[in-house]
Amino acid sequence: MIALAVAAGVFAAAWLNIGFYYSLTASVLLVVLYLILVQKKFCYVAIKTIPRDVKALYTYIQILWITRKFSKLNLTVPDIFHDTVQKHPDKACFLFKDEVWTFKEVEDYSLRVTAVLKSQGVKKGDIVGLLFNNCPQMPAVWMGIARLGGVAPLINTNQRGNALLHSINVAKCDYLIFSDEYQSAVQDVAGQLSPSLKLYKFTHRDLNSSSGKSGEGGDAIQDFTNLLETTPPATWTLADGEGFEGKLLYIYTSGTTGLPKAAVISNARFVFMAAGIHFWRLNSSDIIYCPLPLYHTAGGVISVGQALILGCTVVLKAKFSASQYFPDCAKYNATAAHYIGEMCRYVLATPPSPADTQHNVRVIYGNGLRPQIWTEFVKRFNIKYVTEFYGATEGNANIANTDGTPGAIGFVSRIIPRVYPIAIIKVDQETGEPIRDQKGLCQLAEPNEPGVFIGKIQTRNPARQFLGYVDKSASEKKIVRDVFEHGDSAFISGDILVADELGYLYFRDRTGDTFRWRGENVSTTEVEAAVSRCADHRDAVVYGVLVPNIEGRAGMCGLVDAAGTLDLRALHERLARDLPVYARPVFMRIMDSVDMTGTFKMKKTDLQKEGFDPALVKKDKLYYLDPKLGQYLPLGKEEYEKIVSGQIRL
Repeated sequence: MIALAVAAGVFAAAWLNIGFYYSLTASVLLVVLYLILVQKKFCYVAIKTIPRDVKALYTYIQILWITRKFSKLNLTVPDIFHDTVQKHPDKACFLFKDEVWTFKEVEDYSLRVTAVLKSQGVKKGDIVGLLFNNCPQMPAVWMGIARLGGVAPLINTNQRGNALLHSINVAKCDYLIFSDEYQSAVQDVAGQLSPSLKLYKFTHRDLNSSSGKSGEGGDAIQDFTNLLETTPPATWTLADGEGFEGKLLYIYTSGTTGLPKAAVISNARFVFMAAGIHFWRLNSSDIIYCPLPLYHTAGGVISVGQALILGCTVVLKAKFSASQYFPDCAKYNATAAHYIGEMCRYVLATPPSPADTQHNVRVIYGNGLRPQIWTEFVKRFNIKYVTEFYGATEGNANIANTDGTPGAIGFVSRIIPRVYPIAIIKVDQETGEPIRDQKGLCQLAEPNEPGVFIGKIQTRNPARQFLGYVDKSASEKKIVRDVFEHGDSAFISGDILVADELGYLYFRDRTGDTFRWRGENVSTTEVEAAVSRCADHRDAVVYGVLVPNIEGRAGMCGLVDAAGTLDLRALHERLARDLPVYARPVFMRIMDSVDMTGTFKMKKTDLQKEGFDPALVKKDKLYYLDPKLGQYLPLGKEEYEKIVSGQIRL
């Protein structure tokens, strides 16, 4: 403020002495000179990032414009889809196996679903769970539910037993529609389900095949497909829901750290996420390849949304196949493709073939393309653009890497930081709690300083609201208050990110996944990437384990070697070149396989509980790193006891 006052005084004095024009010219020159001499760093950052930030600002305005348009009309996703259908009813909406579903056919199917469910008593506010495999009918079914004002929880098809029971109960389902291949899974928990829950089985079959009722105990399981085939479609009307800001879907978190939580997806959030990816590199003429499960946000919202909201053609795949990823893209003439998690590593691990470049894919988008394989992947498969994005299912903020900077998941503007209300704040690396200043407010992380990603909550902006989970107590845990001023609030992601001096953001770890060993913080994500790369792209999951009488947690790595061909001595030699001493895994667990979520994230909770105790690890081989020999040695009961007693020093 003092500097501004001095500048104003100098300008006024110059104006009085030499006139307005000359004083203005002199002032501009002085400002430029000041920036060059005093603010060199700011000038450098501005010059480097202005093109990126201007493009991002333009795209953000497009996203805000489309969400504002739908908000004013108070439309739901089925209403918006109807407008898309009117533009090109006979265009392919979904391609699946050898099937072609036009936009009109998808809407007609959803209207038939509306008619069936209305006749079954479904009404506004009811919860109709879906346990569906990937197919064009799935989004058509949940649109049919939404037209009645119902909400559709999209249940993870990998859930069984208690996890499945939890997913149904936590969403408070009134109805459950499941694909026939999951009938045994549903019947296994049927005795523990609410007697009022109505069950419907969906079957993929020809029109001439038989139909009827089936079930055992309690209410009969009704044949949903038979009801669809014998019920005329409803007449199209606007949805009887809560409008643009109303609930649309419940999508479950991936469950890497326990039972999944049901996150609320509103119509506004659905549109914002789909548009947020579309306006970077996609257009309505694109054919998008999506081998991801439709019960999760990535496939079921972001890619499906490209068709429903923005008029693209989307290729659905029943199940991801690394060897068929680019051959499928060529088969369907895809121009864009979606990835997530470890998919790119699996595709990269396939043997090179002519199919690697015999496709028309110009852009891939998703999250989880690791920096260590980014350049190799793009070069081998001849990909022109990569849009790596980041955002939690339950969150209120998404970011994207818009210019293909390898490894970056997005950016924060260094010259106009308040345009998009996100930030990286300082936190305690072990507890994840924000570090506050003397006023009790959060502190922004400095460039290259790890911090947690937050999205500021703005209740009047549909795209910035935080809807959280169905479980309100779980939602409250994801809100941090008194962030930059007393009384404000933000969604706290729990993800540790780092921003460089240009504002590019890089994923570091999950809060709680980073552990401390030998006085140093160890990132599980970075170690997993290094181990996988050194072990020929095998699955690797890293976690910290407690060792009695030793401070911190020792690194342990579960590594898949089903064929038994892993050379641990060679692996350690490679890791010694890639990782500092404190980051190298102290323990190794060689496994036949590792449990994965449906979105290709590795589960580590049970592995961490079992630790390096041979009494708990029954079938896998354990090893410990002998620091003197510099190699991994077998770990049995005797070695375990010596480590615990301190006779073997780590």
